Amino acid sequence: MLMGILLVLSGYVLGAVPTGFLVGWAYGVDVRRVGSGNIGTANVMRAAGKWAAIFTLLGDMLKGLVPVVAARLVTEDEWVVAAVALAAVVGHCWPIFLRFKGGKGVATGAGTSIGLAPVVGLGLFAFWWAVVLVSRYTSLGAILVMVLSPVAFLLTGQPAPYVLYTIAGGALVLWRHRENVRALLKGTERKIGQKAGKKGDARVG
Repeated sequence: MLMGILLVLSGYVLGAVPTGFLVGWAYGVDVRRVGSGNIGTANVMRAAGKWAAIFTLLGDMLKGLVPVVAARLVTEDEWVVAAVALAAVVGHCWPIFLRFKGGKGVATGAGTSIGLAPVVGLGLFAFWWAVVLVSRYTSLGAILVMVLSPVAFLLTGQPAPYVLYTIAGGALVLWRHRENVRALLKGTERKIGQKAGKKGDARVG
């Protein structure tokens, strides 16, 4: 019981590490003050460029991958592993280090999915990239992947706790993207690669 609690807390703390903020700071930019004000990959790209975005993406994915892999090595309890995955996403969205104002959980969620089911997770990540490259909307890729993930986990025979995690985690990420959904419907969503102005000028990130 105690080990499970420690693993979940560790998942949250690692997930709460504000990768985008730290990368932006290293590039001399406070990403919270430009574009959408979000610390995610898309806003970091607008604020600090391609390489900063790549570092942010990889760092955010590792925040989800590492605690899940560690949990799977320590325990065979799939409910605990699923809870660790959810804790990492919650940590990214509401990081204690930034007064609970974080990102939207896409990259960290991708990392957890790869940790839970490597082949399925990598396939979903590839699908997300394909949608982004074709549409130029990171949010559209995220929304479609969150809808598809539970189906993919269920059809490939993943454990019930993992499937339930994709539902709960997907719902959380979709809720974090509610403004993006409205912007997509209105045709005002900012595409990837567009420069960020002052905070409030963009909706993605």
